[in-house]
Amino acid sequence: MGIEMEETLSRELHEVADRLAVPPMPALPSHASYAERPASPRAWQPPLLVAAATIVVLALVGLLAVQEGRHDLQPAPPTGPAGSPTPSSRADDSDGQRHQRRIDDPAGMVPHTGPGVTVTLSDAPEEVISSTTLDLNALVVHQQDIRSVINAMWKAGAIAVTVQGHRVVSTTEIKCEGDAVILQGVPYPQPFRISAVGDQASLLAAIDSDPDLKVYRQQAADPEISVGWDVQLEPSITAPAYDGQFDLNEGDPRG
Repeated sequence: MGIEMEETLSRELHEVADRLAVPPMPALPSHASYAERPASPRAWQPPLLVAAATIVVLALVGLLAVQEGRHDLQPAPPTGPAGSPTPSSRADDSDGQRHQRRIDDPAGMVPHTGPGVTVTLSDAPEEVISSTTLDLNALVVHQQDIRSVINAMWKAGAIAVTVQGHRVVSTTEIKCEGDAVILQGVPYPQPFRISAVGDQASLLAAIDSDPDLKVYRQQAADPEISVGWDVQLEPSITAPAYDGQFDLNEGDPRG
């Protein structure tokens, strides 16, 4: 920047000098007249004016170059006392925390509360089971029935899903033994409540269109089977953070 300014000023100086109307140097007088007229120290002034103007312009160029150099040397940003975080480092920390939340949330590590849907499954009533001539497997809830409800909720964009009030992810181990469901090794008796936090209309549509759940609902409506089926809209559902272990061989965890 300083060099460009110096070149510009130099060109302007030469243009000014070219525009100066310097009169031609007068002819030397004859010896007689020269002796008669005393020499004047101001007889040839234009060259002196040009020299003075040149000195002033060069001085200005040097001063501008020094100031330009000072502007180029900016001090380093101050750091906080005793290693305390500066505003920029605090912003970096916030970005890191947001990034960690984006990782934790789909993995079920963040609790959620909001409106949603609860589906309750249960075995057929005892009197139906004791009097039936059908296969008893048709009269009880199986782990795939619970899984079908959970998968339909996830397809609907559920924010969080719970079974018996416990947060589940795609790697959560769900098994049925007798009339109990085993979650992460802990047995829970029926009825089995599967809840999802999310858009209620989307959740209902996904549950209604799931082919496996259509079969289950048909069996629930059959008096000879009568497995339990109930759907409720909930104004507020609390899904705690997932507190189990992840099995990385099972797939991507979801909440």
